[in-house]
Amino acid sequence: MTLPDTATNPAGADRTFQVDLRGLVDLLSHHLYSSPRVYLRELMQNSVDALTARRALEPAAPADAFGVRLYADGSVVRVEDDGVGLSETDVHTFLATIGRSSKRTEQIAEQRGDFIGQFGIGLLSCFLVADEIHVLSRSARTPDAPAVEWRGRGDGSYTVRTLPASAVPRPGTTVTLTPRADAGEWTRPAQVHALARHFGSLLRHPVTFDDGTGRPGDPAASVNPDPAPWTRTYPTPGARSRALAAYGENVFGFTPLDTIELDLPAVGLKGIACVLPEAVPAGRRHGHRVHVKGMLLSEQAEEILPDWAFFVRCVVDAESLRPTASRESLYEDDTLAAVRDALAERLRAWIARAAASDPDLLARFLQAHHLAVKSLAVHDDEILRMLLPWLPFETTDGHTTLDEFARTHRTVLVTSSVEEFRQVAAIASAAGLGVVNGGYTYDRELVHRLPEIRPGATVADLDPETLTAHLDPVDRETELAAAAYLAQARDALAVFDCDVALRTFQPASAPALLVDSREARHERTRSQLAREQEGGLWGDILGALRQEAPRAQLILNQLNPLVRTAVTIDEPELARTSAEALYGQAAMLSRRPLRPAESSLINRSFLDLLAHALRKDS
Repeated sequence: MTLPDTATNPAGADRTFQVDLRGLVDLLSHHLYSSPRVYLRELMQNSVDALTARRALEPAAPADAFGVRLYADGSVVRVEDDGVGLSETDVHTFLATIGRSSKRTEQIAEQRGDFIGQFGIGLLSCFLVADEIHVLSRSARTPDAPAVEWRGRGDGSYTVRTLPASAVPRPGTTVTLTPRADAGEWTRPAQVHALARHFGSLLRHPVTFDDGTGRPGDPAASVNPDPAPWTRTYPTPGARSRALAAYGENVFGFTPLDTIELDLPAVGLKGIACVLPEAVPAGRRHGHRVHVKGMLLSEQAEEILPDWAFFVRCVVDAESLRPTASRESLYEDDTLAAVRDALAERLRAWIARAAASDPDLLARFLQAHHLAVKSLAVHDDEILRMLLPWLPFETTDGHTTLDEFARTHRTVLVTSSVEEFRQVAAIASAAGLGVVNGGYTYDRELVHRLPEIRPGATVADLDPETLTAHLDPVDRETELAAAAYLAQARDALAVFDCDVALRTFQPASAPALLVDSREARHERTRSQLAREQEGGLWGDILGALRQEAPRAQLILNQLNPLVRTAVTIDEPELARTSAEALYGQAAMLSRRPLRPAESSLINRSFLDLLAHALRKDS
């Protein structure tokens, strides 16, 4: 914390920025750090970086020679390490200057990439929970170096004094905080231990915790008792898979459908991706747990994977990723972009392996995540080639894979909407047509790409002409006998721009089929509006856009007993009412939204038929 320069400076002389430390701490707490709990992570990070520097000075030391010890008994929080320590010069240079990191010294500059911290402001986070920071340190770089005591206060003042080497028996640093009353939530012993486990479970140096009960050697007090599961050796591949899955379940709270090992040696990244067992709601993205050199950086790092990979959650530990100033997210640079691309390739490779060697796993994966895979296949030709044949679609043969459906139907017809599919499904199936419901997101576009991977397949949009061409015409005599009825039916349904025809088709239980597309209905609505607005500016605009709108078509089924009876009706009003009822029933079977006029017609025709039946019986 640089003290203000109160000397009088002549005009034009250089001046020193003055820092309001209390304002800076408020800025950190409200805008840089997500929570006061990060104070412990910052202290642990400083200790781990100090251990890394100590290891560089003494590379031959035993693996467990240096460690970090945490202490919290409710009245103080203390973090002690066996790191490289600080000299008096270091204390004046680094602890009292905001933004300068002790890792910038020339002696260890070449090892800078080995350190987690990069910004030199982490110690200030302690002011989020305490009004004073007490540091006691002894440098390992100079034999018999004296100890140094530094006290920094929230008002921007600090004191430094040297102590005999005996005050700190061995090199290292101890930071002690006396928490404020309002910081108890973050400084209670149980919470300190939990935070230490949360942030430091994958640290490579031993970290222990003591709550003042006299049991510092208790195994339960270890912060990181086990190394990362992907760094361990297992007796069999199956044992390794089970261990990774158990770790993923412990971290994320769900049993993974499968676990994918992630290993990018170029950036020192290792970890796992856990495949979610259930579909993710549209628009929701899960964050991933990212550790940098063992220290937890973020639990919600979305940027580590591309958007389409929302069927997995990852936990990774990396060496070369750069944290932002808050150390709670990743700095977007070329390294992160390369990592994202490489991890995406790992996920594609997993999908390819499942498709090639584990159809049961692939089926379970697609059952849960087919929408995610479809969205990926639209933009990824490799995934399209691998998975399009396996993807499930709604068809006239039921829910089936596109590959199986294409084997049965050389020509695959696809509708443009769900309602069109529902209108024609039963009739098309009975006629032997293979129709796919293209109304769902991505489906129509994907079906049209089928010939890219099955050159012998043909895909075409289903239109009314295609369907009616497969319906058998009635003989001339039958059509002449029904002509009067058909004319009255056309007149009754003219208000809906609907033509009426008589055909034979299966199933015989279906009395009528209404063929009408959404686009045709919209065009007829626009034409009607243009007629109503004729003569005005809006009418001229609509008239310019107007084209001949295709009419709807009510196709009556001569094989149906009810229709055979209806076409013989010679009473005009009853003929009109029966035609309206057949139209209403066909419209409801299409399961499209009914217009108000259609709902009114259905009610009216039902009541008229009921009244006719009652008059006949009386």
